[in-house]
Amino acid sequence: MYGQQRRALALAVLATGAGMASASAAWAQAGDSAANASAPSVVQLQREGGSLLLTASLPWSLPELVLDALLKGIPVHFVAEVNMVRERWYWSDQELLSAQRYMRLSYQPLTRRWRLYTGSQPFEGQGFGAALSSSFEGLQEALQAMQRIVRWHIGPAAELPSQGEAVLQLRFRIDISQFPRPLQIGALGRSGWNLLVTHTERVDLGVLQ
Repeated sequence: MYGQQRRALALAVLATGAGMASASAAWAQAGDSAANASAPSVVQLQREGGSLLLTASLPWSLPELVLDALLKGIPVHFVAEVNMVRERWYWSDQELLSAQRYMRLSYQPLTRRWRLYTGSQPFEGQGFGAALSSSFEGLQEALQAMQRIVRWHIGPAAELPSQGEAVLQLRFRIDISQFPRPLQIGALGRSGWNLLVTHTERVDLGVLQ
């Protein structure tokens, strides 16, 4: 009975501003196992001025245990990480650029709205510093905002060699270390808490010049 009530509550939250049928379809892929992307990721690199910008679309589904924690008022932290490396057969790979983006998603039961903070530094305590704050009526809108990365500055283009090939490594995951201590212990080793999306592709550096 509890599982049915929890599922109904989740669907009700998702259906804010939309029909119940569309909410059911949105969660057809959700499960208790690790939520890796099943649809292909779309990643684009662009050089603008002296900066290298990344735009990406990373589809993923939120695990039910994580959704349950959110509905109980527990904020969930996510991390997007990007690295550009040059492979070397004679030594370890050379790191060319790296960047991190941190996200904090929470549900506000009184207003039934979702709050998303996004920043370039980890969130310490309740301080959000210069993080960007967004509010959403429905969970699906918040998730879509997290799945889209638009013109992310990942480093100075001058750090890249003018020719050759590099490997772009993009990763999106839940930061379990930010859960309350009892949840951290319970989440370790349990696939139902895991969300990991990875994307790797080769980049012709000459095209970026």
